[in-house]
Amino acid sequence: MNTKRLILILGLAGFIVMADNWVVSPILPAIAKSFKVEPASAGILIAAYMLPFGLFQLVFGPLADRFGKLRVIMSTMIFFTIATALCSLGMALTDLSIYRALTGLFAAATMPVSLALIGDVVPLENRQTAIGTFMGISFLGQALSMGIGGTIAFFVSWRGVFFAYAIIAAFITVLLISTSKKLSGQLTSNPNSKVLAPYAKLLGHFPSLRAYIVVVFEGIFILGSFSYLGANISHVFNFGYLAIGLIMTAFGIGAILAGRLGGKVAAKTGRRRLIAFGLLFAATADLLIAIFSTNLAATIVGVFLLGLGFMFTHSTLLTLATEFAKKARGVAMSLVAFSFMVGGSIGTGIGGRLINAFGYQSFFMAYGALLIILSLVAYIAISEIQLAKEEAELAM
Repeated sequence: MNTKRLILILGLAGFIVMADNWVVSPILPAIAKSFKVEPASAGILIAAYMLPFGLFQLVFGPLADRFGKLRVIMSTMIFFTIATALCSLGMALTDLSIYRALTGLFAAATMPVSLALIGDVVPLENRQTAIGTFMGISFLGQALSMGIGGTIAFFVSWRGVFFAYAIIAAFITVLLISTSKKLSGQLTSNPNSKVLAPYAKLLGHFPSLRAYIVVVFEGIFILGSFSYLGANISHVFNFGYLAIGLIMTAFGIGAILAGRLGGKVAAKTGRRRLIAFGLLFAATADLLIAIFSTNLAATIVGVFLLGLGFMFTHSTLLTLATEFAKKARGVAMSLVAFSFMVGGSIGTGIGGRLINAFGYQSFFMAYGALLIILSLVAYIAISEIQLAKEEAELAM
């Protein structure tokens, strides 16, 4: 089985999951109008999705280690496709909320379990490039979701968005099923895999705990910044969803480029330096957007640099995490995904309050300055020598 093909298919699965993750925001007014409720009331759809999406990442990691990673990805993609299709048939806010909760539940498996599978099939020397490629394709879906969702909702309806996503998800699921026949070795089970013990061991291991803490703060400042890029562009330039989506594509391009280069750069600079550099790129992005707020070119460059910095940082942290628990990679990657989502939720919540109180410029300026500080802290906290020395002790 060609691992490049596997990574591409997993990346496509990540693409549709991440696109679905963010698609409700731009179509929320249309949904609210359809159900004759206020947009604030329709906001329950976002919470209904995010809660199971965050919590079940911790569930699917142990399940993947026990029953087989590719089997878990295929199974959850089947149910994700069905749940997404059901969303297009929602007749009221209540049943649509239930369908969105089911979608979030099954979407939770794709990113962490795919990363664990990549850790299993790709040698360490090529792993960061593979992870970066997968993450770049996946986050391109996130970057494009506002434009895709807004455009389909404008020309068709909000129901058309979910129907289109279900069709795409069904196609990707078929590719996964066909791939499974050529990668049958990954379908073996490990009935001795533990559920809670690996989490306790990872969090009780100081070098890995430091890495997870860095991931939390990465989520706070980078995902927190990303959450308001589209709103900032709309606020400053008064662009529609299609134009915003096209500008946000720069994030995906930066992420894909960093994913392709990350392994080579890490080999030359060292992983903890690349983490620090990535955070500095993200800081530069926020500061550009803040200082040159009315300059469209500077904003586009900032969006690109945020994607570049994010992927340099995150793909490196993910590569390190694949070595924390070689026999429980599903758990290790689930904890990374959970930490990142928790950080993103915190960063988005705090960011909203900062914007309401001080405006977008002050928000991006503050997060940019804090990313510089995080870069220095991460460089000190991530010790490659200590990680390498203690990996063997943690391997389960």
